Formats: sequence, structure tokens, C-alpha cells
Amino acid sequence: MKFIGIIPARYASTRFPGKPLAILGGKTVIQRVYEQASSVLEEAYVATDDERIFNAVEAFGGRAIMTRADHKSGTDRIEEAAEKIGTNADVIINIQGDEPFIQQSQIKTLMQLFELPETQIGTLGKRFDKMDAVTNPNSPKIVCDRKGFALYFSRSVIPFVRGQEQAAWLDHYPYLKHLGLYAYRREVLREVTQLPQSPLELAESLEQLRWLENGYRIRVGLTDVETVGIDTPEDLRRAEEFLKNR
Repeated sequence: MKFIGIIPARYASTRFPGKPLAILGGKTVIQRVYEQASSVLEEAYVATDDERIFNAVEAFGGRAIMTRADHKSGTDRIEEAAEKIGTNADVIINIQGDEPFIQQSQIKTLMQLFELPETQIGTLGKRFDKMDAVTNPNSPKIVCDRKGFALYFSRSVIPFVRGQEQAAWLDHYPYLKHLGLYAYRREVLREVTQLPQSPLELAESLEQLRWLENGYRIRVGLTDVETVGIDTPEDLRRAEEFLKNR
């Protein structure tokens, strides 16, 4: 199978404008993401709607594709990029443009999910180790079946452990945190970007519920690596510390 990585990156972030071009340890955030992706994948691209990001990527020797500015999600942006590239890849990996510390092992785990022909979409989960993290609505939870396919994603704490104090729930169920890294079979990416928003997606504000609600099968790979995403200038400062101490 052939895999390519596409990294959606836009300049106009509400909480951190210009985030992809922020400097982290002497390199831009987008260069660090690109280099991590390229260390595993033979082909990687940055999909952007901003000439400053496009030019920065080309300046460090990366591949960049200009896309429209009106996309509602990174998934829509990578579909346009895939069409423009004209790729013959079997699977397209959507790598978040604000994850400069994405690990080779995480990308390889995603790739391995497609050894099973039933896998249409792949993503990653990591075991929670603290109950207060489980109860955080900004950390979506995944419930999977015995083959590792997602049954549901939720901002709520699922499942409910009956007969136990919530503080002890982690002792009774292996709660799984969703990490926002995706891979799609080429034809599936084309299909899911044509779907209208679904009731569950609108309720939870989780795009992946649109795919589940329409019958697509999402297989979840397990990782023990925590991501260090950058959403705000404060996150960038934490990332600098992480880089120094790594």
C-alpha cells in the first residue's frame, strides 16, 4: 500500500494567529511537523490557504499546496489538496499542523491499521492515567469494540461505571483518550467530505461522529506517546520547555 501525509495549516487561527510560522527551537512549527512526517513517509505535503506558509515550506525544501480559504475542517482541506496533487496513494494520513512532536511510532501505528481490509478510517487512542483528565470535556473519549473499531466518541465520560465512586472508575475500565490524528482510504476521504453535518456531530462538536453515523468503520490504534499540541502562545512556551528537557 502507498501512504502519503498531508498537513493542513492555516494562518488565521483565532487563539494563535500565524501559529504554523511560530518559532520553536529555531525552526517554525510547520517545519518541525513536516520533518517528523517525512521521517516516516516518502511523500508529505503542507496544505495551506496562506502564501506566507506556502513560501516558508518551500524555503525549507518542503512540498506545499495552496487550497481554498473557506474550508470548515482540515479534512476538507486535505481532500482538496489530494485532488490537486492527483495522488495514487491508497491511504492519506491527516497530520495536524500544530503537532511538532508527532512520533514515528504513531504514524507507523496508523499505517498498520490498514492491514485489516475492513479499516476505512484510522485514528489513535491513548490510555488515560488520571480521572480528572477523563472528566475534561476537551479530551474526547473513545469506546471500541473487541476488534478495535470505534463504537462512539464523546466529550462525556463514557462508559458510566455503575456502583463505584467516580474517583475509582479508572480502576474498573481502561478509559481511552482520542488523539486527533487520522488516516483515510483514498475513496473514503472523497466520500466523507461530501457528507452533511450529522446530529451527533453537531451535538458533541466532533467531526468523526458524522462518519460513524453514516456507517463508516474507524479503527483505533493504541499509542503510549502523549501529543504536545500548540493551540495558544502559552502552549508554545510549554513546547519550548518540552524541547529543552527532551
